[in-house]
Formats: sequence, structure tokens, C-alpha cells
Amino acid sequence: MRERVRRLIESRRFQQAITVVIIVNAATLGVETSAEAVARYGTALHLADHVALYIFVVELLAKMYVYRWRFFRDSWNVFDLLIVGISFLPTAGGLSVLRALRVLRALRLISVVPSLRRVVSALLTAIPGMTSIVVLLGLVLYVAAVMGTKLYGAAAPQYFGDLPTTLYTLFQVMTGDGWSEINRELMVSHPSSWIYFVVFVLICTFVVLNLFIAVVVSAMEEEARADSSTLAELTALREEIRGLRESLGERVPSA
Repeated sequence: MRERVRRLIESRRFQQAITVVIIVNAATLGVETSAEAVARYGTALHLADHVALYIFVVELLAKMYVYRWRFFRDSWNVFDLLIVGISFLPTAGGLSVLRALRVLRALRLISVVPSLRRVVSALLTAIPGMTSIVVLLGLVLYVAAVMGTKLYGAAAPQYFGDLPTTLYTLFQVMTGDGWSEINRELMVSHPSSWIYFVVFVLICTFVVLNLFIAVVVSAMEEEARADSSTLAELTALREEIRGLRESLGERVPSA
């Protein structure tokens, strides 16, 4: 019985069916944000949401039945368990805001689709390499914020009045959001302020942030190489098993 259930939950059709349920459930949760749609189809939407939740619960129970304690050794299984478990949190009274967390079930698509799993695994692998880059970025922001506060605090207090305000302004500049307007307004009293902004944008946007991309891409390449090596090992193992079967078939005399 356990072997039959294992073959079922590991089959491609079952995984495709779960993927469809996740997508439909995410779509229904999005439709529920429309008051008009809820007024017309509220019952059907709630029914679809509960059916999807029960399907997820049955899937997790089936995996627990098949894998037993090994279920909790797989981080993706624990991730699915937490995401589905959030749906059972109390939503009455002051905890009604927790109903919005139901949309987290859409994140289960990450654990179902292998390509998404590889991307997330690569991002998690890249975190240690990002630590030094984050420290570097924080150091650049702090130095630039102190300089900006001292240089332009009196001329533009709404942007550089104190250190927290300057840090927020520089974070906005780092994202490329309206930094030219801030610079043009400041250039009225400080014509050379463009040097400060151009140097900061070049360092943060085109150097430090590109380092993040480089680290992530490197991690994704390592993940792809690991997957390809695993696939090569499985292919070689299948060839060995096929060769053993053929050699055994030749040794066993026919009746």
C-alpha cells in the first residue's frame, strides 16, 4: 500500500495536478480582492479555496505516510507544511488580518516546479557570499550619508537634514528613483553637487549592486553544474544496471 502511494505522489501527473491546483487557488485568492466578485461569486470562491486547502492537506498526509520521519528531513516538505499550516491559524477578532496570509500558498509553486527550486536554492547558496557585499554597501552608504549631511544639510534639510533622512535619500538615489530631481534642486545652491551624486550612483548602482548579480549568477551556475553531474551519475548507473541485466540474461540458460 505504501509503495502504491509513493508511486502516485512521485508521478509526473500528480505533480502537474498539484501545480494546477496551486495556480487556480492563487487565482481565486486574487479574485477575492474584488468586492464585486466576492458579492457575486463569494460562495464559489470560498468553496474553491477550501477544496484546494483540503487537497494540500491530503498531499502532505500522503507524503508523511510514505516517507515517515524522512518527510521532515526535506526542507521543501517542511516549507510546504508551514505554508499550508498558516491557513489553519485563527482568523477571528483581532487576528482577522491573518486571512491575508492565505495567499502564501501560491509560494508552494516554488517547491513543485524544479526550475524554481533551483533558483531559490541558488539564492540561498549565494547568501554567504553576499554578506561581505552587504557590509561594503552599508559602509559606502554610511560614509556618503555623513558627507551629504555635512555638505548639504543646511541647503536641503528635507533631503539631508539629519543622518537618518540622508540615509533614506541615498537609498532612494541608489534605486534610481528621482535622484536627478533631488540633484537639480540642490544644484541651485551647490552647483558642484552633481559630482557627489554621480560618484555615489556609479559606486552603488554600477559596482556594488552588480556584485550581487555576479554572486547570484555564480551560485546558479554551480547549482546547474551540480544538477548536470547528478543527472550524469544517474545515467551511468542506469547503463550499469542495464549491462548487468543483459549479462545475467546471457548466463541463465533457457528452459
